[in-house]
Amino acid sequence: MEYVIDATNKKLGRMASEIATILQNKKTAYYEPRLAGSDSVRVKNVDKLSIIPKKLEQKIYYRHTGYMGHLKEKKLGIAYAEDPKKVLRRTVERMLPKNFLKMKRLRRLIIE
Repeated sequence: MEYVIDATNKKLGRMASEIATILQNKKTAYYEPRLAGSDSVRVKNVDKLSIIPKKLEQKIYYRHTGYMGHLKEKKLGIAYAEDPKKVLRRTVERMLPKNFLKMKRLRRLIIE
């Protein structure tokens, strides 16, 4: 089953947790944790998400290059201005269980 979600004026975290639940196939009667599931999610109007202005300044994404002292950081406001699709995908990815099914489930997330 394909779910279509309009992201206009919705909170980022609440929408991401709902998407993660759908991708895990928990909304169906035949939920099985060991299977990837078959439900897909299509998200529209990602650039119209509702994010609290304080969170845009305070939330920081970290990544490391592998070299000593090369810890890179980026604020949510900058990351969202560059590409809101990446922000939503990263948020959903971190809400999915950390196992071998994670990437299979994430492939069924289509962001327009």
